[in-house]
Amino acid sequence: DPEASRDKPFARLPPMARAVGWLVLTHHRLPVMPPDTSHNDSRPRLGSKLDRFQSGQLYDLLQRIDCRWNELPSETRHDIIEPYWTFPHGLPVTVPAWRKRAARIAKRLLDLMALPDHHDWTADPYVMHLARLGLMLADHHYSRLSEVQQREHFDPNYPLHANTRDGGVLNQKLDEHLLGVAKHSAIVAHALPGFADSLPRLVRHKGLRQRSADPRYRWQDRATDTATGMRERAARQGAFIVNMASTGRGKTLANARIMNALADPAKGMRCAFALGLRTLTLQTGQAFRDLLNLSDDQLAVRVGGAANRELFELRAEEAERTGSASTLGLIPEDGGVLFEGNDQHPLLQRLTHEPRVRALLAAPLLVCTVDHLTPATESQRGGHQIVPMLRLMSGDLVLDEPDDFDLTDLPALTRLVHWAGLLGARVLLSSATLPPALVEGLFLAYLDGRVWFQRNRGDRPGEQQAVCCAWFDEFDQQQIDSGDADGFRSAHLEFAQRRHQRLDKETARRRSELLPLSLVGIERSAIRTEFAGKLREAALRLHETQHGIDPHSGKRISFGLVRMANIDPLFDVALALYRQGAPDGVRIHLCVYHARFPLLIRSDIERRLDLTLDRKRPDAVFARPEIRHALDSSTEPDQLFVVLASPVAEVGRDHDYDWAVVEPSSMRSLIQLAGRVRRHRDETVTDPNIMLFNSNLRHFEHPHEPAFCKPGFEGYNSDQRFRLLSHALSDLLEPHEYQIIDARPRLLPRPQSEWQPTRRLTDLEHARLADTMLPSPSNTQPLGDRDIRLGHRTRPPTNAANAASQWRVPQVWLSAVLPQQQPFRAETFRQIELVLLPNEDEDDYVLHRIEPTMPRRQSLYIPIENSMLCRIPDAALSGPGIQPWGETDYLRALTTLAESRDEPLDRCAKRYGTVTVPASEHGWRFHPALGFGEAK
Repeated sequence: DPEASRDKPFARLPPMARAVGWLVLTHHRLPVMPPDTSHNDSRPRLGSKLDRFQSGQLYDLLQRIDCRWNELPSETRHDIIEPYWTFPHGLPVTVPAWRKRAARIAKRLLDLMALPDHHDWTADPYVMHLARLGLMLADHHYSRLSEVQQREHFDPNYPLHANTRDGGVLNQKLDEHLLGVAKHSAIVAHALPGFADSLPRLVRHKGLRQRSADPRYRWQDRATDTATGMRERAARQGAFIVNMASTGRGKTLANARIMNALADPAKGMRCAFALGLRTLTLQTGQAFRDLLNLSDDQLAVRVGGAANRELFELRAEEAERTGSASTLGLIPEDGGVLFEGNDQHPLLQRLTHEPRVRALLAAPLLVCTVDHLTPATESQRGGHQIVPMLRLMSGDLVLDEPDDFDLTDLPALTRLVHWAGLLGARVLLSSATLPPALVEGLFLAYLDGRVWFQRNRGDRPGEQQAVCCAWFDEFDQQQIDSGDADGFRSAHLEFAQRRHQRLDKETARRRSELLPLSLVGIERSAIRTEFAGKLREAALRLHETQHGIDPHSGKRISFGLVRMANIDPLFDVALALYRQGAPDGVRIHLCVYHARFPLLIRSDIERRLDLTLDRKRPDAVFARPEIRHALDSSTEPDQLFVVLASPVAEVGRDHDYDWAVVEPSSMRSLIQLAGRVRRHRDETVTDPNIMLFNSNLRHFEHPHEPAFCKPGFEGYNSDQRFRLLSHALSDLLEPHEYQIIDARPRLLPRPQSEWQPTRRLTDLEHARLADTMLPSPSNTQPLGDRDIRLGHRTRPPTNAANAASQWRVPQVWLSAVLPQQQPFRAETFRQIELVLLPNEDEDDYVLHRIEPTMPRRQSLYIPIENSMLCRIPDAALSGPGIQPWGETDYLRALTTLAESRDEPLDRCAKRYGTVTVPASEHGWRFHPALGFGEAK
C-alpha cells in the first residue's frame, strides 16, 4: 500500500497500548530507520548506516515508526500483497483461551494504571527492556520445545501454526504458542529479581583478600580497604570506580581485589572483565588462573576466535614444558569456595541447553573480549541480547583500557556502561592513561542508567541517590559520592592533578628526541625507500647509546622497536631495509610484525617476542637458545634485533625494548608505545632512547590531506574544527610533551577555553574526545510546551549525534537507530579471508579465498594463487648484514603443529593458516617473514 508509510501507529496509540505494541513489534528485532531511496535507485540493506542522517531524526522516534522500519517493501502488486491480509481461519483473538488470558492480564494492567505513581512506561528503559527480555527469553525457550508433555494443550484441530522444526516440519500450533509464551513470560518476569542470587559466586577467596608482601603492590591494600568501606553504600547506590595505576603495578589483580571488596562477603563476587584485544584477554585470563588458581568453573575466558585461544594455550603448554613459565600458583589450590548456585532457577532452566550460554553466564569471573557483552545494546536481533543483559544484571563490570578503543567505538562502549547502570551493575574503568572527557562521559551514562534502576529497584524509589565514586593509583586513593556532572568533574580533575604532580617527580626511563624528516621533492615511488634509510640511521644511533653487552661474546646487543602507522608502507619499508642492509661490523635481525600474517605465523611471532622481550632479568635474554644461536653464528660486534611493527605492538603485549623509532600518529599512540621502552627496568636514562620523526609518511605521500588519521585523531571529513594546520610535531607539541614521555598529557588537559585543536596535538585529542563523549550546549535547550506535554527532558539535538545521545535523547533506546548509525567496530573497507592450504603433495602451499556465501555443495575454498598472489622471493630478504629474525618457513611450522595435534595437514591449515586482509583488485604480495601486503 503506497499510503502505508504515512501510517504511524505509535503516534495515535494511548500510552499503555504503545508499550504493548512496542513489545509485540520488537520481541524479534528492534526497529531501524529505513533508508531514503528518493535520491537514488540503489536499494541499501535495511539496518545499514544512513548517509543523510541528521541528529534531529533521533527525536520522537517511536511516533515516527511505520511499516518500512520493519521490512522494506519489495512488491506493490495487489494480487501478491492481498493474501497477506486475508485470514480465512481467523486470528487467535477469537480463541476462548486466548481471550480469557488477555482479559485477566488487561484487568491487572488497568489496576496498575490506577495507581498514583503510574507513569508512561515507554519513557522507562528499565521497565520496557526487562519486559522485552522476559518476552524474548520465553519465546526463545518455548519455540524450541518439541516434547508434547512440556507444552500447553489446546485444540488439536486448530488450523494455524506458529513455527517449524528443522526440515520445515510444522511444530507448534499458533494458539498454543501464544499462550505458552505468555505463561513462560510471567514465570521469567517473576524470577528476574532473584536471578542474581541464584548464580554461582566466588566466596571468601584467599588470594583476593590477602595483603601484599611486595611494597610495590601495597597500594592495592589501601584501594581494597577503601572499597570495603564503601561496600554497603555501593550496594544501595551503585559504584563507579577509576583505577589509574601505572603499568607494572598490578592493576589486573587490583581490579579483582577491589570488586571482591565491594561484594557482600556472605554472598560472594560476580564480575565480568571486558577487554578490547583477544591477546590481552587471553593474557588476563591466564594471569587470573596463575595468580589465583581458579578452575574452569570459577573462571570463564571468552575470545572471538577459538583458533586464537587454542594456539595461545598450546604456546603456554610449551612454555611450561621448557621451564620458561612457572607452573605454581601464588595461593593454595583451595583458595576459594565456589557457591554453585541454584540450577533449578526458572531462568537457568530456560538457558542451560546451550553450553556456551551457560559458560558465559554461570562462571563467577568472566574474562572476555567486549564484543561478548556489547550485544546487550548493539544487536538488532533480540535473541543475541538475552545473555549479555543477564550477565550485566547478575554481576559487576570492569572495562580494561577503555581509552584504547577507536573514537568511533566509544558510543557503543557508552551504551554498554549506560546499560550496566540500568541493570544494577557496578563499574570499574582501568587504565593509566584515561582522559577526563572519556571518564566523565562514561560516568554520566552510568549515572543516568542508575537513576532508572533506582527508580524501579531502589529502597527509596522516589529519591535520587548519588553514585559511590572512587579513584585509585599507586600513590593515592580518593572517594566521594557524586550525583551530577560538575561534582564528578571537579573530583576527577583534583585526583588527576595530584597524579600529574607525582608522575612529574618519577624517574625518567624514557627520553625522546625529535628527528627531522624531509621527503619533499622526492618521487613518490622513492619516498618509502628514503624513509627506510632514515629509519636505519635512527636505529643505529640509538643502538650506540642503548646497547647491552653479551657476557659470553662481548658483542654489543640491543632490542629495538620501529613503529609505523600503516601496514602497506611498512611492507615496502621492510623490503627496502633488506636491500640497504647494514654497515660493516653491524648485523640486523629484522622481525616484521603486524596483523596480516596467517594466524599460525603471527602466533609464532608473538610467542618469540613474548619470551625474548621479558626483561625482568635483563641479562637472561642472552641465554635464550634462539638469541644465542643468532649471536654465535655471526661475527659482527654490533647486533641489532629490530621489530618493525604496525600499531599492533603498542598495546596488549608485555614487551620491554631498549629503544624505539616512531612514525607518529597521535599522542595516545606515542604514550602507549613509550610504555614498551624499558618497561621492566626502573633505572634513569640520560640519553634519548626514543627517536620521534617530526612528521609521518602520510603527510609526504598525500601532502594536502589530513595526516594524523587512520590511525589518529585528525578529522578527515569536511569538519574543519579538527583539521591540523601543520603536520610537524615541532609545531604541534611543546618540548615537555615529548622530551620525557608519560601519561601526563592525557591525564590533565589545558583549560578548555585555551584549547587550540587545529594547532596542538594534545588539544586535538581532548577536543575530539569531548566532542564524542559529552553533551554539548545545543543538547540542553529550554523545553517548549510540547516537550513538557510529551514528558521530554530535552529538546531534540541540533548537533551531531554522539555517545551522550544514548542517555540524553528520550526514548532513543526504543529503537536500534543509534547502533545503526554508530556501529561498533564497523568495517570502513571491505575485508576478505584468505588461507594458505597445502598442495596435494604437501610440499608447498597454495593461496585460497574463503567464500562463506557459496552453496554448501561447492567448495568454500577457491584457489587464487596464480591470479592474485605475488610471492616475494627469499633473495629479496638477503641483503648485506641483515637477516630475518624468526621462522620463515610456513609449511614447516604448519607440519610441526599438525604433528603435535595429530591431525591432517589440510585440516590444520584451514584452522590456523587463515588471514583477514582488505579486498584488493590487484591481489597481494606475500612472504612468511613479511606477511601480506597489497600488490602494486
